[in-house]
This record gives sequence, structure tokens and C-alpha cells, in this order.
Amino acid sequence: MAARKQRSAPAKGTPKAVSPPQPSPEEVRKLISEAAYYRAKRRGFAPGHELEDWVQAEVEVLQRLHR
Repeated sequence: MAARKQRSAPAKGTPKAVSPPQPSPEEVRKLISEAAYYRAKRRGFAPGHELEDWVQAEVEVLQRLHR
């Protein structure tokens, strides 16, 4: 009969890598909305750039969250 290899369990007291809690979709949307607002504010709220502000804010927020 072939011997099976046993996996060793992590030693007690060894800290596990804990990832920070992920924000909910509503929280992510709020962060994007706020970032888009501040982008528009820096531009003086000139019209015609709303979609660009939103997309750039979305990229910025998602990059920060996935670091």
C-alpha cells in the first residue's frame, strides 16, 4: 500500500495573512462619486466632463482598493 503524504498544519500561534475587509458595492460607488466630485471641483465644475470625471475617479478608487 502506498504511503500518503500528510499536509502539515500551520503551527499554532503562526499569524495568518489577513486581508482588510472589502467595501460593499454601495461604499465603492460612494467613494467613486466623491472622487468624481473633487475632480469636477478642481476643474471649476465646467460642464461636459462628467463622464470623464466618473471614469477617471473609478479607475483611481479601484486601483487604491486593489493594492
